[in-house]
Amino acid sequence: MNISQGDPQPQLLANENIQTKRSTRKPRFKNKGYFLLLMPPLVVFFIGMMIPLGMGIYNSFTDWDGISLTKSWVGLANYVEIFKDEIFLKAFKFTFLFMIFNTIIQNVAALLFAVILDSSIKAKNLYRVIIFSPVLLSPILVGQIWTKMYGDILPSLNDLLGTNLTFSLFSSPDTVLSGLLIANNWQWIGYWMLIYLAGLQAIPKELYEASTVDGGNWWQKFYHITIPMLGPSITICTIGIATGSLKVFELIVASTNGGPGDSSQSLVMYIFNSAFTSQRASYASAMSVIFLIVLLVFAFIQLKVLRKREVEL
Repeated sequence: MNISQGDPQPQLLANENIQTKRSTRKPRFKNKGYFLLLMPPLVVFFIGMMIPLGMGIYNSFTDWDGISLTKSWVGLANYVEIFKDEIFLKAFKFTFLFMIFNTIIQNVAALLFAVILDSSIKAKNLYRVIIFSPVLLSPILVGQIWTKMYGDILPSLNDLLGTNLTFSLFSSPDTVLSGLLIANNWQWIGYWMLIYLAGLQAIPKELYEASTVDGGNWWQKFYHITIPMLGPSITICTIGIATGSLKVFELIVASTNGGPGDSSQSLVMYIFNSAFTSQRASYASAMSVIFLIVLLVFAFIQLKVLRKREVEL
């Protein structure tokens, strides 16, 4: 087809080609910019996480004591010893019981407080501050507070009430788990309550109004609207509470120090004692590898199950 000199089509085609070339160049420069921005955190992550992780995995196959410059390859000897170690198995059982009870209690209590404090009760902001304030304390201080509570303050109530109740929960292997659960939940329920509060306030009010028009009662609204809409919050809280409970350390050190006996020794505490007290760094590294695998598998299963429930709802 012949094109006359005054036809603007060639000029338009040329402009489009120039714009196309410019548009194809922009992402390349942008990608370089993004890569440069990611470089510092990637370097820190590699140096601070990946290299120590690799060294820990390597040390788990040696007999290194954590101090000497020499180490010998022992293969799977440390891993075989772990599953014969009664203290490790006992710490493993205690840690998982602590995690299971903690996850149930904190989720239920935090959701209950969030629902109550999301209503129109008076002074609800004051109640929120009171419930959240223990989160600001360190676990070391919380352990010391509850040691004092169980040892001095609560037993003095027996004189006032004329009773003979036992409040020294940290002094018996049968009650130490309950004592630690009370202290831990006292500190962290307020934190997860705020997450549930944020989730509740994001639920459209129109859903509740429509349910009211249809004759729905409080329980029907809670079960069919509140719980399904809180799916993401439940996922965050459940995984956060579970993984945090598995890593409990400071609270136990400040309160029971693993006692009485070894009845409240957690996995993290046993790993720490093996590395720095018993000077068995390679054995502690092997336990850390197993503990890391357990954490990843447990978090992955929880995430898959809870996310699937979110989709289904």
